[in-house]
Parts: sequence; structure tokens; C-alpha cells
Amino acid sequence: MSNVLENLFSTYSNESITTTTIITMLCMVLFMAIYEFFVYRYVSHRSFYNKSFNITVAILPFFISAIILCLQSNIVITLGTIGALAIIRFRTAVKDPVDMLYLLWSVFIGIICGCQLYEVGILTSVVVTIVLLILENLTFGRKPYVLILHSEKDVEDDLTSYFNKKKIKNRFKSRNLTSKGYDYAIEFTYKDIHEISSELSKNERISKYSIIEYDADDIV
Repeated sequence: MSNVLENLFSTYSNESITTTTIITMLCMVLFMAIYEFFVYRYVSHRSFYNKSFNITVAILPFFISAIILCLQSNIVITLGTIGALAIIRFRTAVKDPVDMLYLLWSVFIGIICGCQLYEVGILTSVVVTIVLLILENLTFGRKPYVLILHSEKDVEDDLTSYFNKKKIKNRFKSRNLTSKGYDYAIEFTYKDIHEISSELSKNERISKYSIIEYDADDIV
């Protein structure tokens, strides 16, 4: 038993953790964290930029990499860290699934830099950025829109007839009748928004309208 414990403790006696190792690790974390910061800022598809979340994903790798580095040196620290992390609960909800990607990216950077596998971290980050750029700019023909219009008279039949004629998939989300006229909110998908706008402009009974492009829950 004593031999087993001696071998176990000797595994965690990492004498290579010097000041130079720590500074090198933090510099690499800084480089990759800033890289992820700008990727989220300019590549993220969110309509409203969340600066606080971006700061979080940039700072998180520093703590994770330091923890990973410490775990290599002492088994007491390892067991204590595992016990501490087991009781931590985060209550903040992540609304956008893509944000989970950036959180996982931050954890990845911290673990990789803590293990001093810098080449793996840099190459993986570059490949992930390329894939994000490709998928972000990839379109599949028709885009989703929301049409909000006001008319003095009922134009629902006219709109339905036009959508059916053009084979435009649509759905009336709301119909409101006021003393000033009718208000409609219609969801539809179509490839040429200028054609829709031109057709609506020709209808004299439509006093005003707005066409809003949206992506999932984000209004563009």
C-alpha cells in the first residue's frame, strides 16, 4: 500500500511548473482568448451584441488553465478542486445555443493551455473559425420574414390569393381590427423580397407596411 501511495503522489510532483512555464501559459491563453473575443464580436449571428458574455468567454480560460496547471502538481489540490466544482451551480440561462459553443471553446482553451498543448489549441481554434464563417454565410434559398401592415379595409383575401398564386408559404400570426382599420402580422418565406414589396405598394388599400427579416428568435 505504501508503494502504491508513493507512486501516486510522485505522479503529481510536477517540478516543471516554473515561473517561465506559468508566464508562457498565460501569454498563450491571452492570445487565444483575445482571438475568441474578436471571433464572437464579428462572427456571432446574434442581432444584439452581448458584451458582458463576450468578456466572460475571454476571461474564463485564464482560470481554467491555472486550475489545470495546479492539478498536475498536487493530489490534494486535485481532490479539493473536484469537490469544490461538484457543488457549484450556475443559474444563468443561455438563451442562444451558439453561446454554448463559445463557452465550450473557452473551457477548451483553458484545458489545452493548462496542459501546454498550444499547437492543438491554435489549430483547432483556426479550423473552428473557418467552419463558423462558412456556416454563418451559408444560405438555403428562401429567408424568413414577418410582414406587418395596416389597411383601411380588409385585405386578407387579397393577400391570401397573392401568396397562393406565388406559392409562398405563409401564416397569419395576428389580425387586429381597430376604428382606424385592420392590422396584420404575417410570417412568410420567400427569396425575392423586392417583388413582395413592389406588389404591396400597388395595393391602394394598404396604407403602410413593414417587412422584417428574422433569424430564429432574433429580429434582423
